[in-house]
Amino acid sequence: MTNVFIIHGVSGYPEENWFPWLKKELEARGHNVIVPQFPTPENQTLKSWFKTLEEYKEFITPSTLFVGHSLGVPFVLNIIEKQPIKAAFLVSGFVGKAGNDFDDSMKTFAQKTFDWEQIKKNCKNLVVFHSDNDPYIKLKKAQELAEHLGVKVNLVKGAGHFNAAAGYDTFDLLLKKIKSIL
Repeated sequence: MTNVFIIHGVSGYPEENWFPWLKKELEARGHNVIVPQFPTPENQTLKSWFKTLEEYKEFITPSTLFVGHSLGVPFVLNIIEKQPIKAAFLVSGFVGKAGNDFDDSMKTFAQKTFDWEQIKKNCKNLVVFHSDNDPYIKLKKAQELAEHLGVKVNLVKGAGHFNAAAGYDTFDLLLKKIKSIL
């Protein structure tokens, strides 16, 4: 059994998008899936999110997998800087300024200098997904992220922000990539 965390983004919650579907699929295969509710948009700071994550610290081990969506991506990177994990799946992610209306509320997570070498040392399996038409995070931000990580972007055409509004109640490609590492 592997522990898998799914981390939502700005104004997100555990029952949105493809999160419940992925949780069910992985639990059916015997894995422990944790989808925490983080404070958002009020009190949305890196410090408050780490405080919430503290409740689950016993489940974070070198064999743990993280799936981050949107703001969940820089949050996962902040986690990996501090401790080793098995794999991270980064969906619609960015570092630095995203270039949207949420930049101020996301600055503690993303507008910093990441220790990329430590991240790559602490996580050998890094997978980046992005769409060619994401309305919130431009493709160049995913390319920049992938370059820092030394990986390629898994580009999905027409997937928007990989959310329910873009038709993403399921995410088969993500599940396939996760299964290949489990």
